[in-house]
Amino acid sequence: MATAFVRRDALKLGLGVIVLGGGFASRAASVAAEAGPPLPISIITSDSNMTNTLIELIRRKRYLEDLELAPTILQVADASKVMPAMISGEADICVLNGISLLFPAIARGAKLKLLGGSCLLPQIAVYSSKPDIKSVADLKGRTIGTGALGALTHQLMVALLKKKGVDPATVTFRNVGSNADIFRAVVAGTVDAGPSGIDVYDQQAKYHTHSLSDGDLWTELPEYTYQGTFTSDRAIADKREALVRTLAAFARLYRFVQSPDSQDLFIQSYAKAVGNPDPAEAESTWTFIQKIRSYAVDIVLSEERIRYMQDLNVELGVQKSVLPTNEVADSSLAREALKLLA
Repeated sequence: MATAFVRRDALKLGLGVIVLGGGFASRAASVAAEAGPPLPISIITSDSNMTNTLIELIRRKRYLEDLELAPTILQVADASKVMPAMISGEADICVLNGISLLFPAIARGAKLKLLGGSCLLPQIAVYSSKPDIKSVADLKGRTIGTGALGALTHQLMVALLKKKGVDPATVTFRNVGSNADIFRAVVAGTVDAGPSGIDVYDQQAKYHTHSLSDGDLWTELPEYTYQGTFTSDRAIADKREALVRTLAAFARLYRFVQSPDSQDLFIQSYAKAVGNPDPAEAESTWTFIQKIRSYAVDIVLSEERIRYMQDLNVELGVQKSVLPTNEVADSSLAREALKLLA
């Protein structure tokens, strides 16, 4: 089953990239003509080099404004702040964020719904600066840097360890913070290994690190949905049109960033978002995106992917039982959004 749905998602990723150009511009013009004042929308997302770059890119392309939206975008370094902001109504929609903790929050009574996918494949590799750590099997008895227990990087590592037959109880997890913090800890040797972003994947020699032979998570855990988009029941009731337009704008972003035309603007956005890094990092990141094509250009998330994430939560003890798809997700808004791209 896993192989089948991963193949289907891969086909969607590849085919969706070609759906660009006049269709969206024409529909956006129609929306603008029919609309009144721009609709306010509050968007929240977590903080990482890749997410910051995509947010900078959507600002430069003005995809949200093209659909008569007045966006407020909040980026938080501490991912634990995302869920409270959504539950309280401080934010209307969360994009480009891990979804694993969404399901247990709903099980506890949070009135939230998964709307669709953002990044389907984990853009994460496991790095080490220790010469004797070459594969996941070598992590037994070692210290692994992650975020907080239950956070995205921690869950990814547990899933990887289990898949490779390594008991997570045989390693020590240390909360060192974000992806960038994890990589810094790996470089400094304060942890033995840790999962971090692909922006440094081609720069490993520079930092005297190496990725594990079986630590490329886009290959090892293709069934794991890395990032998604979710909202509150309140926002669906009160701001449905704004949510639909936001989904359409981000779908257009995902299509653009995976097209050859995006290279120059992506590199400029990366430099602005990350703070003028080595240009080689930006170019290698863009090249990786073109190769892996992990962004969900059609944004609708399959039931198989939703089930996998819940099954993993149950296995890890984060969630007591799998909830019906209609209790945790509403794909109707994403399907409406796709019509704006036609």
